[in-house]
Amino acid sequence: MKARAASLMKSVLALLACCAAGANGANLQISPVTLNLRAAQNAAGINLQNLGDQPIYGQVRVFAWEQRDGEETLAPTQELVASPPIVEIAANSRQTIRLVRAQAGPVAQEKTYRVLIDEVSREDEAGRSGVDIRLRYSVPVFVLPAGAPGKEILDWQVFRERGEWMLRVKNSGNIHAQIGAMTLTNQAGKEFVISKGLFGYVLAARMRVWRLPVVREAELDGPLSIAVNVNAKALVATNSTP
Repeated sequence: MKARAASLMKSVLALLACCAAGANGANLQISPVTLNLRAAQNAAGINLQNLGDQPIYGQVRVFAWEQRDGEETLAPTQELVASPPIVEIAANSRQTIRLVRAQAGPVAQEKTYRVLIDEVSREDEAGRSGVDIRLRYSVPVFVLPAGAPGKEILDWQVFRERGEWMLRVKNSGNIHAQIGAMTLTNQAGKEFVISKGLFGYVLAARMRVWRLPVVREAELDGPLSIAVNVNAKALVATNSTP
């Protein structure tokens, strides 16, 4: 059981960033690709559209989304329930997955979930048995905190670990930070393009660590200017000392 859960976790986490950027397969279109529920909002929907001429079958699961020790973690949850959990979308048709919060009411700190939508083959297709996952989509769901609009508060650290350049981002705010396009500039004015699109998320009151896509010889010692998009807003930050 633990081995199967670990295998699932690896496959899920490998897809988080790409699926968050967009959820358009060959025939299945999903919208929205991110859900933000207001503090008093207890339900929302994800729309599935089959653009093909054959039915699409899928399964829907909800996970609590956490970050521990700088890494992503997912765990099954009943706090947010998806209905229906099994879908069959006829050719050129639509279906809505309804998400309902089991524990209604406002929250002081943002709660985070991932809805996994697996497009699967029918059991009798081509002599197969069991669940054959064709495509997997991961939709982030955020339940926003009550009161005034939330805010992300970020601390950036660039450091070496085992010879590799790493980025540690700590978020002491009460909402998540979606990190997009990012460029680092050193004291000599040399630029290092880290990401041109979605880079990842740092959840509220959590910390995330990434290996930077630069060579080991990259000159990233000392103060750095960090030009980055956070929650679709451009800002310039500086790194702090680890």
